[in-house]
Amino acid sequence: MKIIITGSLGNISKPLAQELVQKGHQVTVISSSTEKQAEIEILGASAAIGSVEDAAFLTKTFTGADAVYCMVPRANYFDPNLDLDAFTRTIGNNYAEAIQKSGVKRVVFLSSIGAHLEKNSGIILRYHEIEAVLNKLTDVAITFMRPTSFFYNLEAYIPQIKFQGVIATNYGAEKTIPFVSPLDIASAIAEEITTPLDGKKVRYVASEELTGNETARILGTAIGKPDLKWVLISDEEALNGLVNVGMQPKIAAGLIEMYAGLYNGLLGEDYYQNRPAVMGKTKLADYAKEFASVYNQK
Repeated sequence: MKIIITGSLGNISKPLAQELVQKGHQVTVISSSTEKQAEIEILGASAAIGSVEDAAFLTKTFTGADAVYCMVPRANYFDPNLDLDAFTRTIGNNYAEAIQKSGVKRVVFLSSIGAHLEKNSGIILRYHEIEAVLNKLTDVAITFMRPTSFFYNLEAYIPQIKFQGVIATNYGAEKTIPFVSPLDIASAIAEEITTPLDGKKVRYVASEELTGNETARILGTAIGKPDLKWVLISDEEALNGLVNVGMQPKIAAGLIEMYAGLYNGLLGEDYYQNRPAVMGKTKLADYAKEFASVYNQK
């Protein structure tokens, strides 16, 4: 198959490209950086240099492809000038336009747990909107991948662990968090994108379900702090913490609302009704080695 991958050589897109190339597919990776071209080609893929904010570029690149994998690039939450809503909507609309105009028939879109919600999901609300836009497209089969909480997002707590000796936030603690590894997401996408489908479907992907307390123990053991605690704090305290380290206040509020939904069960209600029959292969104990490496470098 001729498959287009967005996301450059990110945590999901790189292992996805590697797996698809190894299986004999003709892979093109979209990247906004010319510096990535050589690395992409070393993987055995072709590079298409351009931006997902350019609908014409996307349409041209998608044309002639058997399938495309679409994702929204991670934005800089500390940029005071970022309009996250507009950025996300633009990319979602660009994907819809490019899919329609190019005539591609098979799409996998990276959405998120909580995308079923019409409100109270914080920054996840944009994924609900994009799913709605893509759902309107006809004559194209789309899988909406809804991963759970990424393991590597735990790295955001490294400064807190170093300076306060705890993980303190408004979710987790005694409540379960469904986690996922990018490697397991990549494998699930590789499976979906090469499998025929009629219409639209949602697929959740997760690697392991752990309480915040269990998570702290595993990470703490990996960094030589076996007594590391996960401390539950109020939404207001968590919000103030993010704003105080320089995060844009509106985005910080969206994150805190998302975390609150994770804690009170709202965000995961559809996930638990449709959880994966098989969890991914990568567990937190595996990822903890990578976490420890990052921790020791900071």
